[in-house]
Parts: sequence; structure tokens; C-alpha cells
Amino acid sequence: AAVRFAGGIMLAAVLQRAQWPVVVLMVCVRLSAVRGAACPPRCLCTADILSCPALDLDRVPAALPAYAATLDLNHNRIQQLEPGAFQGLLQLEVLRLAHNQLSAIRPGAFRNSSGRLRHLDLSSNQLLVLKQSDFQELAALEELLLFNNRIKHVESTALSGLTGLRKAYLSHNRLTNFPFFSIRTDGHRQLTLLDLSSNRLPKLPLADISGLPPALQEGLYLHNNSLVCDCAMFSLFRLWDQKGFASVRFFRQEHVCLVAGVQRSGISFFLHQRYFEPCNMTATPQQEASVSVKAGAPLLLHCVTSLSGRGAVFFWLTPQLEYVAPPGNNGSIRMFANGSLAMAAPQERDSGIYVCVAQVRRLNDSREVNVTVLPRPATDATEPFNTGFTTLLGCVVSLLLVLVYLYLTPCRCPPWPRPRPLAATAQSQGKEGGAGSAQSSILTPTPPASTEGPGRKVSSNKHVVFLEPIREQQNGRLGAESQQRAGETDSYMSVFSDTPIMLP
Repeated sequence: AAVRFAGGIMLAAVLQRAQWPVVVLMVCVRLSAVRGAACPPRCLCTADILSCPALDLDRVPAALPAYAATLDLNHNRIQQLEPGAFQGLLQLEVLRLAHNQLSAIRPGAFRNSSGRLRHLDLSSNQLLVLKQSDFQELAALEELLLFNNRIKHVESTALSGLTGLRKAYLSHNRLTNFPFFSIRTDGHRQLTLLDLSSNRLPKLPLADISGLPPALQEGLYLHNNSLVCDCAMFSLFRLWDQKGFASVRFFRQEHVCLVAGVQRSGISFFLHQRYFEPCNMTATPQQEASVSVKAGAPLLLHCVTSLSGRGAVFFWLTPQLEYVAPPGNNGSIRMFANGSLAMAAPQERDSGIYVCVAQVRRLNDSREVNVTVLPRPATDATEPFNTGFTTLLGCVVSLLLVLVYLYLTPCRCPPWPRPRPLAATAQSQGKEGGAGSAQSSILTPTPPASTEGPGRKVSSNKHVVFLEPIREQQNGRLGAESQQRAGETDSYMSVFSDTPIMLP
């Protein structure tokens, strides 16, 4: 009975220990079944990525796992986004819907979805119009891809809710205008890239574009449009080219315009600059509110007002309250018909506020330009060598001298006759333990055949400049061997005098 009782206790203990793996296995199976049920058919669900590309889907799947942070629905046949299509996706950050057949985005399509959506790809679809209700719920959106659609119109408030937008791609569409003023007034302070290339824009609202932040102007791509050749646009692109903007630097040949609007008369703004030579007198280029120039350098100021290009009459007021009208005053200041003011060699006294006034009948408008003339450095005329250049020159000269010293063979001079050392001197040197002889061997230019220290050897064919001091371990052998090696010393002298000196 006792044995049976003990065996029962051991069996119970074993079963109790075996229950934990079984329980863990059952929980894992149950969780995997739940996750598998939440994943749409034929889709791939891994970690926080839900991928359903090229499945011939005609709508967004109804049941989507709530843990998805990236949803890929590219290359399907989805025609429109219904209200609440992405409801419950509270972790969604990346949504890809490229290469579908989207023609409409219903109001509330992104309602109750993630407030953290950063990347939205709607490229290569069939969208026609961008409305205010399309992206209202996407305040955290940073990148919006809409290229290669059929967009003809963008409402002025279509992007008003995207306050966190950084990059917007609308190239390869059918746009004939774009509300630049809405970007300036709707608080898109983080927007640094706006791609409107390969559209059908005939003209550009230069006043609105000039009011955009400099960072956005640098990232504004306008090449491959149907722009009608105009001096104002030529001046704008030339100014961007002078500033080195990437939008012009990387697409110089694609910045073209049409002469009189004829499609087959496209010319390049930068390859056919002779066509735009008259623009120097009639153009209305861009002008910054503050300008700095060195004393003596030429300066050109432009009069850009709301009346420019309407046959206005211009004049300027200098900081000294001098009235300047075409053609200018005394040759030092010239003024053109478009209101531009040219100063040949401004000085520090010419700094101040310059006011341009444009008049059309009873209307007038003005523009102020703050000019700062920087003093010319006193060391411009006779600038001495700086420290870095002087140091470099000294190093080069030293290197040349070392090379000359190392590789130019000295003249072959007859060996200087050296008297044989006396025996008494050798014996006295041997009795002193070789200390003085060791020091004299250091000073002599003749390399010894071998050193007296243990483990120290110097080859007879190795030419050195300096020798390390020899340790005082010699005994009477140095004096005894001095007479024996006197002849060898003379031979070394002749070899050493005719051999170039090299560093070890």
C-alpha cells in the first residue's frame, strides 16, 4: 500500500509538471487561430505588416487586423474608398494604394482610422479632382504621392488640413493651375518639396510663388510644363539657377517654354538665352527684401509690385531722398524701363532703404529694399601669405632639401690619410673598460663591422645616418682588436665617403 501511495504521488507530480507545456501550447494555438482568422484570405500577415498586393481586389477588405502598421494594397482593382474603409486601424502608419483604379475618395474614408498615418501612396490611379474632404482626417501625414493620375483641378482647401505635410508629389497629371496662395496661408511650414512637373501649367502666379518660404521655393519642381515664354518666368528660373536650387540644377534641359503657346515651338530657358536677351530691359524678376553687397561690386535692384507688367511708370527714392527716374542719374545709377535700378560701384554711404514706386493712372504701389554695403577688407589689395600656406611652403622646401641630401651622391674626394693608432693608446683604452672608445665610435662616421654588445649587429652594406650608443659591456677585446681592424677602418672610410647616405 505504501508503495502504491508513493507511486501515485510521483505520477501526480509528473502530470502536474507536464500540464504547463500543454497549457502554453494550447494558448499559442488559440492565439495563432485568432490572428489567422483576422488576416484576410490570400493576404500575408507578418508582425505589423499586412500585404495584399496583386490579388485582384475590387474593394478594401472588410476585416483587417487592428495591429497592422503597414497596409499594402498595390496592384489591385479598387475603384473608390468608401467611408470608414480603414476603421479600427489605430496603428496604421503606411498605406499603399498605388496602381489601382481609384477615381473617387468618399468623405470620411479615413475616419476612425489611425491618427498617425505618415505615408499615403495614391499614385498611378484615375483621380480627377482633389477636394477638401479627401484628407481631412490626416493631420499627421508627411508624404503624399499623387503622381501619374488624371487630376485636373485642386481645390484651394484640398491640402489645408495637412499641417504636417513635408513632401507632395503631383507630377504627371493634367493640372492647368495650382492654388499656391493656399500653401502660403494655410500654415504649411514643414513643406519642403512640391513636385508639379510634367503637367499643363501655361502660366505661373509669380507673386504667390515669390511669397512662398525659401525652403519651399528651393524644392518647387516646375519643369516639363506648357509654360508660355515670358520674361518674368525666365527671370524667376534664372534667379533659382544662380542660387543653385536643385529643382533647376538637375533639370536644366527640361525647363522649356512655348513661343506664343505653340506646342511645337518649345525652347529651353537656359539653352536658348539669346531669345531672352530683351528681357533684361522689360522683365519683372524677383527681388529679396534685404540685399548685401561688397563695396565696389555692381548691384541690380528690381521693382516687383502688384502693378508690375501693367504698363506702370516707375521711379526710386534713395536713402538720401534722391529721386531717380529712367535713364538714371550721373551715370553712377542707371534705371531701366521695367523699374530695375543698377548701381555700378556702391559704397558704404549708399546703404539704407531704397523705395520703388509704381504708378498706373490713379493707382500706385511701392516696394522697399534694404541694401547693406559691406566694407571692403583692408587686406584685399596686398594680402600676405597666411600661416597655413607658409607652413606648407616650409614643409615642401624642407622635403626637397632632405631628398637632395639623401639621393645626390657627394663628390669623390681622395681618402684622408689616417695615421695608425699607437699600441700604447690602444692598450690604455683597453684598460679603461672601453668607455671612451665606445663614445668615440659613436662620433666617427665610419660604421663598425660589428658591435660589441650581445645580440647587436650592423650589416656592412647598410648605410645609416645615426647610430645608437653602444652599451658599456666591452672589455679588453676592443683595444686588442683595434690594431687588427685598422685596415678595415680605412676601407670603410673610402666606402662610406662614396656611398649615398640613407635613413634606416
